Amino acid sequence: MFLCSLMRRLFPTAQPDKQGGADRILQVDPQTAIRWQAKGEAVIVDVREPHEHAAGHIPGAILNPLSQFDPSRVPVEPGKHLVFHCQGDMRCGPAAERMMAAGHTGTINRLRGGFSAWANAGGPVER
Repeated sequence: MFLCSLMRRLFPTAQPDKQGGADRILQVDPQTAIRWQAKGEAVIVDVREPHEHAAGHIPGAILNPLSQFDPSRVPVEPGKHLVFHCQGDMRCGPAAERMMAAGHTGTINRLRGGFSAWANAGGPVER
């Protein structure tokens, strides 16, 4: 509980606007995200810190750390699933909310279990 409170204080999220957006932030299981990536159907955004990304990352993932998250650095490619991930599924929520607050109108998929779950499910990893 303490970690969640600390994360909320360190990385405040935007309040939803009248139209919301929370209904467009979904959870996706690692197997589905792996399948999307293998078919070239996903844009994957890694919101971990650079040292975490350097230690191991999803091939092709775009590094955009939550500590410096910039929605303008997230490419939106029509017809592709936008997937945010972190280490264990704590930081991608605030990043997704910031993306929505910046005006993103599509769906954002949060990788359930984060990078750890991806690796444990057999997803490719670059080191």
